[in-house]
Amino acid sequence: MPEADFSSKQKEYFTDIPQKNEAFFLKGSNNLDWGMKNRLSRIFSPDSGKTVMLAFDHGYFQGPTTGLERIDISILPLALQADALMLTRGILRSVIPPSTRKSIVMRASGGPSILKELSNENIAVAMEDAVRMNVSAVAVQVFIGGEFETQSIHNLTRLVDAGMRHGIPVLGVTAVGKEMVRDARYMRLATRICAELGASFVKTYFVEEDFESVTASCPVPIVIAGGKKLPELDALTMARKAIDQGALGVDMGRNIFQSDAPVAMLEAVRKVVHEGVSPKEAFEYYQTQKNG
Repeated sequence: MPEADFSSKQKEYFTDIPQKNEAFFLKGSNNLDWGMKNRLSRIFSPDSGKTVMLAFDHGYFQGPTTGLERIDISILPLALQADALMLTRGILRSVIPPSTRKSIVMRASGGPSILKELSNENIAVAMEDAVRMNVSAVAVQVFIGGEFETQSIHNLTRLVDAGMRHGIPVLGVTAVGKEMVRDARYMRLATRICAELGASFVKTYFVEEDFESVTASCPVPIVIAGGKKLPELDALTMARKAIDQGALGVDMGRNIFQSDAPVAMLEAVRKVVHEGVSPKEAFEYYQTQKNG
């Protein structure tokens, strides 16, 4: 039996102080359940409202990408500098230490290799397995305009339904086919479709012209893909422009792990995204760390 509350201290109910009910900090997420918000706040910093994700899931369709031949050697030293790790469940179980405190965004679609039609993806991970691995979100590729567009959209909606049952957000990743024009009009179409169908946040490419219309028309957070390897200053400049035009983070891979100094580059990207420094300042920091 629990002891009765016979404390002589007078109880204080603070009747003159209303209980706070603060809005959630992340765009488009205020009406999500507690678990979804908690997982999103592991990916996006509650302090800056932004994220720096490290993507190394490339092997799910193109095998051992340059720089990812040995993830245990090339990626693990970088993990501490990232807000979230984007990877496959195979790498999570075989390489990433379970003691990690980093949030996990797990690739949940797949199927074809680079030798086949890439849009012919299916769901590749059951949400129950994502729950077992305690991930913060799952990611699905969406091929707007691709040969298997409808199939990829159904992959997204099925994962969103499962994610809602278990409290796990879904990242919609917009894929641009070889025949697609990579411009703001296409990005608005692709990102809005992902958001309308339930993605909690969307990953897409930065475009030089009118990118602010992409972020403005998407009701959930957008993070930009790093894309192909760029010179370090160019990659930092792209990140700065994207953040200034409404993106809430970056998900970079090759521009980090294929850099001459990957740790320094990731730290420089963090300075751009979270601290608001200029590309020039971030590049100078990168060079100092690289040569130090």
